[in-house]
Amino acid sequence: MAARTVLVTGGTGGIGKATAAGLAVLGARVAITGRDRGRAEAAAAEIRATTGGQVDVFVADLSSQAAVRRLAADVLALLPRIDVLINNVGGYWNTRHLTADGFERTFAVNHLAPFLLTRLLLDRLGESGPARVVTVSSNAHTAGRIDFEDLQGERSYSGERAYSQSKLANVLFSNELARRLKGTSVTANALHPGVVRTSFGAEDPSGVQRVIVPVLRPFLKSPGRGAVTSIQLASGPSLARVSGQYFVNGKPRASSARSYDEGDARRLWEISDELVAGPR
Repeated sequence: MAARTVLVTGGTGGIGKATAAGLAVLGARVAITGRDRGRAEAAAAEIRATTGGQVDVFVADLSSQAAVRRLAADVLALLPRIDVLINNVGGYWNTRHLTADGFERTFAVNHLAPFLLTRLLLDRLGESGPARVVTVSSNAHTAGRIDFEDLQGERSYSGERAYSQSKLANVLFSNELARRLKGTSVTANALHPGVVRTSFGAEDPSGVQRVIVPVLRPFLKSPGRGAVTSIQLASGPSLARVSGQYFVNGKPRASSARSYDEGDARRLWEISDELVAGPR
């Protein structure tokens, strides 16, 4: 990964931080995003100290579309090339929250943010090609379905349902992106990192999470192990031309039947495009 630049969203802790550190070890220039500057700078300092790598920091709350646009502008101003974009940021909220833009938070952070950021950085990725877009989904996508009549959970909200829908949206987005990038030098793949020992969902956990997670925590994957597939998709030489795939434990796997619905993927893309409409 020497002379290559990788942007990792949500790189201040957990899988994202471990991914950034692993790629820095391989020689990449790494850029991470985080909501809190102090935490982001501390994470970058730790990665620099342990790897000797170059680490840049960008601060943005990806629940806000204005912040996503500012982030993209800052990235384009600082990074002359982007070889890999890793859409890692994500979250779970048990109760329904609205963002500053009036969108349901799970849908906004987990799907609309990577959708918009990728679109804004796509030209730079193409100029840097061969380049890769890696989107962190979850096996939870298998329980998801896209409710086009209630994408924002206005009629009925469930944290589990919103999360599963957003993770299915990740795979549909990645597959549609791969189709739209066919014949270019940019690839797009999605992955399931495994069930990892992080602070995921800690802001607004469900009752089940409060009871079960402390019991299961010793048996969950470490962030380092959870980052392995992301690192592989970002750096593996044999994957340079692989696109439109879903990976689990470093290997391509079939995703859910719904994730292969090209009609749903196109419809979701078009609706997402309208929801983030504005100058690009």
